Amino acid sequence: MSEISTVFVEGTPRLALHRAGSGSLVFFLHGIGGNRTNWTAQLEALGDSFHAVAWDARGYGDSDDYEGPLDFGDFARDALRVLDRFEAGKAHFVGLSMGGRIAQDFYARYPDRVATLVLCDTMSDFRGSMTPEKRAEFIRLRQAPLKAGKEPRDIADALVESLVGPGADEGARRRLWDSIAALHKDSYLKTIEASLSFDRSAEIDRISVPTLLLYGEHDRLTPPAIGQALHDRIAGSEFAVIEGAGHLSNIERPEAFNAALRAFLARHRDRAEPAGRTEE
Repeated sequence: MSEISTVFVEGTPRLALHRAGSGSLVFFLHGIGGNRTNWTAQLEALGDSFHAVAWDARGYGDSDDYEGPLDFGDFARDALRVLDRFEAGKAHFVGLSMGGRIAQDFYARYPDRVATLVLCDTMSDFRGSMTPEKRAEFIRLRQAPLKAGKEPRDIADALVESLVGPGADEGARRRLWDSIAALHKDSYLKTIEASLSFDRSAEIDRISVPTLLLYGEHDRLTPPAIGQALHDRIAGSEFAVIEGAGHLSNIERPEAFNAALRAFLARHRDRAEPAGRTEE
């Protein structure tokens, strides 16, 4: 099991990351209700073969909050700072839900810095991928209660139940609950606003790097049919369903998730050179 340490990327805002191992950079991007600890099982599993890094996106975890509204492209620009911090010409991007949307956005802006994409339980846009009823439910569970004065921990129970699969164990539920309860309320609300207008659907056909799509069998927010549709549009992509998992497939079924991820990355390891800097 690889040792995990914390590093920071200086700048505005300052970004907190967990890292493990050495080699080519594998960059893990959490979902809208998550933080870097969501990827602990993946960093522990991959640190023996790769330089595995998971961030707290701006306004999350131990990363700084920021002034003004969020431009969704700010995440991609922050991610570029992370690659530069580790002197990585290219990275393997692994993004779940919002993290998958950030990875798509990053690829559209900086395609030469992407070695591979692993898009997990994600979509290319809200308007086209979700029915009006699902969008309304998304807002009802997340945005409306917080604007009415509640705190993130007050909505954690309902969100957990809406996201996990029927077989999720108590440990997975608790890890998800903890990450929701730890959200920075104002930054989270800004992220929701920016996410609702996100749309990279027109660029999907242009993805030309090796791409793996991983979706939980029981994911109700981004069901496997969404992943299949992306798979049909991305030339040469691979698609797999994580049996028994809901939306947080990496947390609910880490062994199956890690096995699929490791096999994919092993086939494409040479697309990214080892990161030039790993320690402070």
